[in-house]
Amino acid sequence: MIKNIIFDFGDIFINLDKTATALELSKFGFTKITPELDSLMKDYEKGLITSSDFISTTNLILPNATPKQLQAAWNKIILDFPEERLLFIESLAKENNYRLFLLSNTNELHIEQVIENMGINRYNRFQNCFEKFYLSHKINLRKPDSSIYQFVLEENNLKAEETFFIDDTKENTDTAEQLAIKSWNLQVGKEDIINLKSKL
Repeated sequence: MIKNIIFDFGDIFINLDKTATALELSKFGFTKITPELDSLMKDYEKGLITSSDFISTTNLILPNATPKQLQAAWNKIILDFPEERLLFIESLAKENNYRLFLLSNTNELHIEQVIENMGINRYNRFQNCFEKFYLSHKINLRKPDSSIYQFVLEENNLKAEETFFIDDTKENTDTAEQLAIKSWNLQVGKEDIINLKSKL
């Protein structure tokens, strides 16, 4: 029996344009994610470096852009948060049938952009739906590392077999399933979180 639900954030609740940042950065000479850049982005997502250090180090790799242009390009991925999804999670929280958690690979600049796009009141309404609101840069862990799932389970005394996890990235749901967490790899554009109950 499912008692706990863990939700991803991007492309589950808030819409993302995952190609927008690369397209914008291509104006400044970006062609592909190098191992150096990949490592930098993962460290930033884990909160191991500050936003200013992230931008300044990226600026060394892409010197044709200004720091302001790099930040704007980085945040282009963040789109809108449909109202029906906010109403859905508020309704689910009000029913109080499940313990609800958010677990997202989200860095500081992106969450600041999310709050700016949503407005602080809508963002607070969303955050208040969850018992715990885990952002990777706050807990120094990121998906799909198994340690992040174990952290959430242990900190909240959750049993894996009583827990349901939703994420749009298959690599993330695959790891969760290896830990006996039932998962839904949501297909963006074909499925929507508002139809969650048909999956439980």
